[in-house]
Amino acid sequence: MDYSQTLNLPKTDFPMRGNLPKREPEIQKWWDEIDIYHQVQKRRQGRPKFVLHDGPPYANGDIHIGHALNKTLKDIIIRFKSLQGYDAPYVPGWDTHGLPIEHAIVSKKGIDRKRVDPVQFREMCKEYALSFVERQKEQFKRLGVRGDWENPYLTLRPRYEARQIRLFGEMVRKGYIYRGLKSVYWSPSSETALAEAEVEYRDKRSPSIYVAFPVKDGKGVLPEENTSVVIWTTTPWTIPANLGIAVHADFTYTLVRAGERQYLLAEELVDEVMGTIGIESFERLGSWKGSELEGVVCRHPFYDRESPVILGDHVTLDAGTGCVHTAPGHGEEDFLLGQKYGLGVLCPVDEKGRFTTEAPGFEGMFYDDANKAVTQKLEEVGALLKLSFITHQYPHDWRTKKPVIFRATEQWFASIDGFRQQMLEAIKEVKWTPSWGEVRIGNMIAERSDWCISRQRVWGVPLPIFYCKKCDHPLITEETIDRIASIFEKEGSSAWYAKDVEELLPPGTRCPECGHDSFRKETDTMDVWFDSGSSHAAVLMEDERLTWPADLYLEGSDQYRGWFNSSLSTAVATTGRAPYKGVLSHGFTLDGEGRKMSKSLGNTVEPKKVIQSYGADILRLWVASVEYQADVRISDDILKQIAEVYRKIRNTFRFLLGNLYDFDPASHRLNWEELNAIDRYALIKLQRLIDRVTKAYERYEFHLVYHSIHTFCAVFLSQFYLDVLKDRLYTQPADSKLRRSSQTAMYEILLALVKMVSPIIPHTADEVWRHIPGTEEVSVQLTDFPTVRTEWLTASLEEKWDRFLDLRDVVLKALEEARREKMIGNSLGAMLTLYPSREVRDLLEGMEEKLEQLFIVSKVEFAPPEAKPEGRVFTEDGLSVRVSPSPGEKCQRCWMILPSVGNDPDHPELCDRCVETVRQVGMQAG
Repeated sequence: MDYSQTLNLPKTDFPMRGNLPKREPEIQKWWDEIDIYHQVQKRRQGRPKFVLHDGPPYANGDIHIGHALNKTLKDIIIRFKSLQGYDAPYVPGWDTHGLPIEHAIVSKKGIDRKRVDPVQFREMCKEYALSFVERQKEQFKRLGVRGDWENPYLTLRPRYEARQIRLFGEMVRKGYIYRGLKSVYWSPSSETALAEAEVEYRDKRSPSIYVAFPVKDGKGVLPEENTSVVIWTTTPWTIPANLGIAVHADFTYTLVRAGERQYLLAEELVDEVMGTIGIESFERLGSWKGSELEGVVCRHPFYDRESPVILGDHVTLDAGTGCVHTAPGHGEEDFLLGQKYGLGVLCPVDEKGRFTTEAPGFEGMFYDDANKAVTQKLEEVGALLKLSFITHQYPHDWRTKKPVIFRATEQWFASIDGFRQQMLEAIKEVKWTPSWGEVRIGNMIAERSDWCISRQRVWGVPLPIFYCKKCDHPLITEETIDRIASIFEKEGSSAWYAKDVEELLPPGTRCPECGHDSFRKETDTMDVWFDSGSSHAAVLMEDERLTWPADLYLEGSDQYRGWFNSSLSTAVATTGRAPYKGVLSHGFTLDGEGRKMSKSLGNTVEPKKVIQSYGADILRLWVASVEYQADVRISDDILKQIAEVYRKIRNTFRFLLGNLYDFDPASHRLNWEELNAIDRYALIKLQRLIDRVTKAYERYEFHLVYHSIHTFCAVFLSQFYLDVLKDRLYTQPADSKLRRSSQTAMYEILLALVKMVSPIIPHTADEVWRHIPGTEEVSVQLTDFPTVRTEWLTASLEEKWDRFLDLRDVVLKALEEARREKMIGNSLGAMLTLYPSREVRDLLEGMEEKLEQLFIVSKVEFAPPEAKPEGRVFTEDGLSVRVSPSPGEKCQRCWMILPSVGNDPDHPELCDRCVETVRQVGMQAG
């Protein structure tokens, strides 16, 4: 007799296999067809806003795994906030100006930018940038990122550029913009000045030299004959530009004699330095405070030029000699010290990094190649005391990855000193996550020098400055700013290059200094960090979909010196406030072994390949699984583990759907009071999960969301609740109250779970949603996030069942031991004899459900209270358990082993319970 027709076995069209690489594009196509983004926005119209302002990625190249991490984190937040009831628009943006795009045009198309008409060259750059905007847009959409992709913001758009010009004009009006000669980061490989945010530190092998500067005039303090001040440097190429030697006023300096020569250096470093330069025998002749040495004059080792001893607070005893070689043309602190002492500025290196005629003997030589030539020259004149090589952290151009130098040039600057204190006050009003972000950006602001905002590029927003042809006075007025902004708003910033000066200036403009009426245009463009740092004004203030300040900025931790910083600078300078209420940062992506990713190591992970192999939802689930506020690891092995977790979550959905195939929530749903105790307990645990998950989402702790939901599915549901329910779901009459009670709870769990996972795995969530009975909305994205039903929280019931689960673990251990000893096969083959303490006995006897079903065994009996455990028992937590084979035969319908099997002649293969059910459904033997 086939009794399977009498069972309520699971039925669902929801597939077991995700097949995400194939299914996700179909779901995304459907999202586009129904315009899901605008449906969500329409539903939330008029609700409180939550604005996450997108930091613009650079429109060059395919997206990398760091982009995927960043954009997925943003999307999770936006989706959660929308479900929570906020109007949470997402307007993506792109940074579209700057060197990498220029470089791509020059290298890939073989264009000489200096020989091509600027307007034509800029048009090539624009087309290139827009092509990558489209390319990256499709890649972000494939990740499942929901946003207004048809209306992004681009820094090259005329309205954006015009707003940037007006913001610059406001900073000019407040006196924060000035032109000056300063020693700034200079990239010979890019032929332009760089801001601090465009510099990264990498390992570099450099020469390490100790050099003797002969004393020319000891000022009655030091002897002159055979006496030298010893300096140490890792940049021999800067020696031709030396104009002084800095010592610290408070340090003690000692003169030592070695043979016929005498050397001055810091007392604390004497033994170390003499050992390094290979001098074993020496004697100390005398000591002076650094302040006593001020004014001593040395001679340049190979030029007929003086090098005075000066005092500098930047001198340390961490390395070197305590006497610092000072070249104002090639160092920030050197420049400031040179200004203080009137040393002048000597910068004998041109924009390409080659020596000029101001460095006789080295003309035309590339600065790095000159290290060897300068060292040889020092050796020739007897000034070189020691040459070795060290590997150290050295500044590099973050775009070209080539070393940078300090070079004194005339540039335009934003005076950070003008609003530094305001910035330090503004950051106190911001919520920083992690909290150390406030300290980090605070230190950067406190120590930051003035911001060099001019770049020697063509592809960028021009600095809207004119110069009088007669007196060279720079012209920037409210009228000229307004005129340029208006032109840019209509025609774009290429108008600067396409139009003559007369067309750009207001009619009748004259030089305020000399009255002349002929001008030339500035040729430099603005730093791209000024471009993106203006987005709060050009986007948040201008776009009616958004609000200023933003609720959140979310980027990588490198943006404390980048976008977080430049945005803060321009906002505080013009409004006095930070442009964001909160800042959230994430770490960098590493490989599975914790190494930085690089093409040379071959350890990069491409989002495109991950999506092709696993699907976007697996990549998104990985993002949710990691504690992203620190650096995170990704590898194929890690993704396989994530895919296994996904499989468990998907199987949970499939089980729930399969057992709701005949459930109509409109007619079958039971009230709370009608539910079985176990189902009420499951719903209480669901409320605890909702509370935990909601708080984790609100704190942006998505790894806690991931672990909480995974544990709920894999442990509470799979190993307990749904496992226990199988018997009643399959074997009870379809419309029995017992079964409908469990289906009611399962339906509530399914609805809540799919909403909770939808910010993280939206494709799967919408796929599940289509199969849920009784839903009216076409997408889970058009629903509300579950809230805690506090009226369901019954402390006594929860405590009782929590305690029961502890005892159930004891029983499961006993069953596992019996299975290991081959006493039983599966648990339904077991009979349990329990020897509980009084407290445990009272609890177990008071359970509302049958213990056989809760333990998934065929029989449970209590030993008499006074009985001592007999045979092999497992004891723990006030309970002893004896496992033995259950007496009777196996019921062919419910698979329990019971003595009642065979009692009914019509159904000899069934137990009494199943006979009764079969008769209810009207199926008779024969």
